[in-house]
Amino acid sequence: MPQPPKHPTPNRQPDGPGRRIVPGLATRRLAVDILSAVTEYGRPLDQELESRAASPAFRALEPNDRALMRALVGTTLRRLGEIDDILEELMARPLSDKANRVRQILRLGAAQLLFLDIPDHAAVSLAVELADEDHRVGRGFKGLVNGVLRTLARARDEILDGRDADRLDTPDWLWQRWLAHYGEATTRAIAAKQRIEPYLDISVKSDAERWAGDLGGLLLPTGSIRLEGAGAVEKLAGFAEGAWWVQDAAAALPARLFGDVAGLDIADLCAAPGGKTAALAAAGARVTAVDISAERLKRLATNIERLKLQDVSTVAADLERWDPGRQFDGVLLDAPCSATGTIRRHPDVALSKTEAQVGDLAALQSRLIARASDWVKPGGMFVYCTCSLEPEEGEAQIDAFLARRPDFALVPVVPAEIGGLAEVITPSGTLRTLPSHLDNEDPRLAGLDGFFIARLKRVPAP
Repeated sequence: MPQPPKHPTPNRQPDGPGRRIVPGLATRRLAVDILSAVTEYGRPLDQELESRAASPAFRALEPNDRALMRALVGTTLRRLGEIDDILEELMARPLSDKANRVRQILRLGAAQLLFLDIPDHAAVSLAVELADEDHRVGRGFKGLVNGVLRTLARARDEILDGRDADRLDTPDWLWQRWLAHYGEATTRAIAAKQRIEPYLDISVKSDAERWAGDLGGLLLPTGSIRLEGAGAVEKLAGFAEGAWWVQDAAAALPARLFGDVAGLDIADLCAAPGGKTAALAAAGARVTAVDISAERLKRLATNIERLKLQDVSTVAADLERWDPGRQFDGVLLDAPCSATGTIRRHPDVALSKTEAQVGDLAALQSRLIARASDWVKPGGMFVYCTCSLEPEEGEAQIDAFLARRPDFALVPVVPAEIGGLAEVITPSGTLRTLPSHLDNEDPRLAGLDGFFIARLKRVPAP
């Protein structure tokens, strides 16, 4: 899969008079803009979606069109390797870098024809309209867009037949790493799940069974609730009253490993967006939530206020410089990482991360573990986690830490603590969740984000 070059934020073509009013065109236009920002300029998808949400073009869309726009972008990014491979096959010669706008229009059109339930004529005609209206496309490309997409619509079955989707949609460096660490069967299972957009997971303050019934969701064995076709989150029952928060089921596990935290003093490090802070506070802990981003901490605080949780204080600080001046009963370090375990929810990660970054992040994690572990009281618990599938950011970190710190011991996790999910427990007693875990007949109801989680206890001095 291609890696996006590092460039400044792209110039955006303003919306305004002169634009043709064609049903569905504004949705595709915005989707192409976002694809360009993500694949050409390396902008994080969530950040781009958030910034676009304030634009007139986004606000003018109906809710259904906003959902369609997200589906268009998400599907294109998840299937980008296949799409580019197919487009390369269908074109007589490759597009130049100056034709990037055409490339995005073709990618979006191919995603609709191949993987979305959109009529062929709509996918093709709207792509041609986009090529015709956009001054950045240049002359002569309207016919190319029309010809390539019509050919694809006619021969889609034979074009897809025999193509290795798992391999094409996974960057080569990740494919080779996962093959070496997990083997081909698991690597293919991970790749297959990451092509499917998952449903929404939530964590509740209490009475998960009742809320699963009220929301029509699936109560997972871990206690999270998975919602099918949730729609706008803020409009769901229980949101305004602060009954629950959005959190992948795997991300809900680290806080559970402390056991009974009522009355305990817990530090949640790299705390934003705040799901783990909420879980600890809801269980009765006094939580100090630390994050390097003051802006992200504001959102965390807003969420804690909505949830009506008490005993949470926030600190905006760089953990490599911060000194709490005391020790805690427990410390949770959700360390910065490559996030390769979250590609099913954040498909842009497959484009934005590189193998070199894994090494840099592993070095940072090692430094943070060394500092954070010193803030644990003797007899206290230290939980380390990353949302990465890379062993350097998980197993290797804990092995190295335990080798140099005899005052810490691994406390193995047992299935009963995590809803009986024995498949995610490693032989050493750490947790390794994979996107291919927690299977279900409905692919969108299956899977977990990829996490590594280890629980350590600081051994009191004899």
